[in-house]
Amino acid sequence: MHRLAPWAAALVFALAAIPAARARPSAPPSAPSSTPLAASIDALIHAPRFANASWGIEVVSLDTGRTLYAHDAERLLEPASTAKLFTAALTLDRLGADQRTATRLLARGPIRHGRLDGTLVLYGMGDPTLGTAASTDWADRLATQLLAHGVRRVHGDLVADDTYFAGPPIGSGWEVGDLLGAFAAPAAALSVDENSGWLTLTPAAQAGRSVDLALDPPLTIPAIDSRLITAPAKSAGDLNLYRAPGSDTLYAFGSLPAASAPRRLRLAMNDPARVAAAQLRDALIRHGVTIDGQLRTLHWPQDDTAVTAGATLVGEIASPPLGEILRSGLKRSQNLYLQNLLLMAGVQAKTLAEQSDAPPLGFITTEAWGLRALRELLDRIGIAPADARLEEGSGLSRQNLVTASAMVRLLQYLAAQPYAASLRDMLPLAGVDGSLIGRMRGTPAAGNVQAKTGSMTYVHALAGYVTTASGQHLAFALLLNNYEPAAGDPPASRELDAIAERLAADRHAP
Repeated sequence: MHRLAPWAAALVFALAAIPAARARPSAPPSAPSSTPLAASIDALIHAPRFANASWGIEVVSLDTGRTLYAHDAERLLEPASTAKLFTAALTLDRLGADQRTATRLLARGPIRHGRLDGTLVLYGMGDPTLGTAASTDWADRLATQLLAHGVRRVHGDLVADDTYFAGPPIGSGWEVGDLLGAFAAPAAALSVDENSGWLTLTPAAQAGRSVDLALDPPLTIPAIDSRLITAPAKSAGDLNLYRAPGSDTLYAFGSLPAASAPRRLRLAMNDPARVAAAQLRDALIRHGVTIDGQLRTLHWPQDDTAVTAGATLVGEIASPPLGEILRSGLKRSQNLYLQNLLLMAGVQAKTLAEQSDAPPLGFITTEAWGLRALRELLDRIGIAPADARLEEGSGLSRQNLVTASAMVRLLQYLAAQPYAASLRDMLPLAGVDGSLIGRMRGTPAAGNVQAKTGSMTYVHALAGYVTTASGQHLAFALLLNNYEPAAGDPPASRELDAIAERLAADRHAP
């Protein structure tokens, strides 16, 4: 069984006391369909264009506990990224918004006369923000800290250790067809640049010549096999990209029109730990530190004992508070951030279980530990397993299934917690920021609706909070599955927004 070294175990998250779940107030299942609000929503969702679609909706007053509207609220549906609300609840309840994780630099071997005789280890502990605006200079800071320990030469290898999370880097249920895109970047204990990079494709000025491809950072995908040709000007482009799961090679084929503007695509990294180690190596060289050995990586299920046992901490970069990471993840619907937060909760759950009177037997992935912790929280809230079946932390998996009623119960619970105001501020605000920045502008919902969006092919969702024109505070969940608008119909997001706008404009007395 892999156990944390003392310097790793120093990262101990506070296990916040979770208050007993409040019983859900008894109330009629829904407001009478004759109310203007209910009639308005009914008219929209029963339009002929939704004949083959599935709606799950629930709207509850936070002030009275009364259900103002419900339609198939107990039906299991795919939530897409509104599932991030469950990971948010777990993060705030189990880890805490003020806690931080770290990325550490370890020296295994003696340091004499400016030389480390042994391995230098870059050890990741889940921070997904290295290389972002939060820490663009992370590698230089670690190099400076190493110099402060008197090391100017490493007579050994530089090892990127990504084994803090035990399990595959791909969330359960993530689809193979998604894995090339940055939105499905691998979750990793050692992450950098949000585990994605830019591919720039520049056609030649004349037809028949090769298209130039450039990756930034270069190691985003180690090898490119390109057969992309420049086609005649103003012709239709035919761009095709393929990378087999687990492969180091990106295949590009087809054509792009001559003299057309370069195209930029954001792709998932093949091995974020290797990219991070390469960036650190470059920083060490800039600061005058020589590396005699090779750059190596360690990933689960490899064992890192040989390179970490007896190691000395010689550098550390603290992450932003987890609340800031969560806020960015919810505002932007950033899948990597939420999956890494679930995995951090999984590390904590495993550590606590190992310290109990009945430590677990056998192997359980870090993701599964995180989901165990989530299930314990949902049991406290009163959300049954049959009403919320979650497989990972981002909402990217189509194996995630929840009911609108379970989503609203979660929102009710969150609204009653000490961190309720902070959580609401983390959600996108209609017409103002995040994934709602361009939606519901010029309506009563603008600057009012605070909600998490969700969108995948044939799946559309919106869940959060709104204050009505009469001053009622509502929690709502809108789940729409098996729907793709026909030509000429409004986009699916507009259908969800129309309901949220009706809620904001409602003048029904509390």
